[in-house]
Amino acid sequence: MNIFVGNLDFKLDESDLEKIFEEYGTVSSVKIIVDKFTGRSKGFGFVTMENKVEANKAIKELDGTTIESRQMVVNEAKPRRTSY
Repeated sequence: MNIFVGNLDFKLDESDLEKIFEEYGTVSSVKIIVDKFTGRSKGFGFVTMENKVEANKAIKELDGTTIESRQMVVNEAKPRRTSY
């Protein structure tokens, strides 16, 4: 399951985010989105967990949790809308 994680502290890196989610199960991948010009985090990212039960538990327990003084938004990622 692909999980959206928003309102991240800009200092948080992918290994930090992986450690947070590993408490709930196996993490397949972690990607924090960065600005292509500055290389600075945009404050959101995606975590992939193969086990849906573990992913749902992580979403339920981490949504609204404060990490580095910011309240995270955690939910199932929705497919990207394409514009024509």
